[in-house]
Amino acid sequence: MKVIHSELFQKYPEINFAFSTKIGLNREAPYYFNLSLSVADNEENVKENRKAFFGGFGLIEENVAIQKQIHSDIVSYVTTGGIIGKSDATITDKKNLGLAIGVADCTPIFIYNPENKVIAAVHSGWRGTAKRILEKTVLKLKSDYNSKPEKLVAYIGPSISQKNYEVGKEVADLFDDKYKIQRDGKYLLDVATVNYDMLINSGLMKENIEKSNLCTYEEKNLLHSYRRDGKKSGRSMGIIVIRD
Repeated sequence: MKVIHSELFQKYPEINFAFSTKIGLNREAPYYFNLSLSVADNEENVKENRKAFFGGFGLIEENVAIQKQIHSDIVSYVTTGGIIGKSDATITDKKNLGLAIGVADCTPIFIYNPENKVIAAVHSGWRGTAKRILEKTVLKLKSDYNSKPEKLVAYIGPSISQKNYEVGKEVADLFDDKYKIQRDGKYLLDVATVNYDMLINSGLMKENIEKSNLCTYEEKNLLHSYRRDGKKSGRSMGIIVIRD
């Protein structure tokens, strides 16, 4: 199984983090090593895939909080694993409880507060980004968990790059001109950088942010992409957990 790690999070031994790829258990096309039950993959395969991926954290599925992602600005505090309902960001201060984000192009962001031992996981496609879900998560960490933004550590995971993410004018108009390039009546949108700037504007330090350069669309042998593969795309998953 091949996973992606964060160099920044590896500085904190109490944190476990990994982001899955298409590679694992010798799975084949079209879904490969898929961790989502919402695509037309074989359910038993997905359960085996999850067991293998979660096992790398020393976790079982019951100890991983999996939200039904709906492209919202809903931020949930979670204390237990399993399916936790509809939201696109989760926060916990519980140890040995994994927070999961499913990805096939949208921007995943994972946050850790080393002072207060709190973690957050955010799913931010263009809709969630326009609704500023990441900013709202940082504000909740600040107001409810006494987190100083300058002390927060964040990893922005693999997502679709600007040159491969074409949107219409109605979507482009939701964002500042600095994040879009016009091309043939369409626009190329840089969602990951919008989220990066949101972290900076929320008070995080540049040295405390790591932004992946991997493009889900381009890394066809490594990462799932809905924009590239459509309904035959699987889903990667990122998990962050505080260990004892």
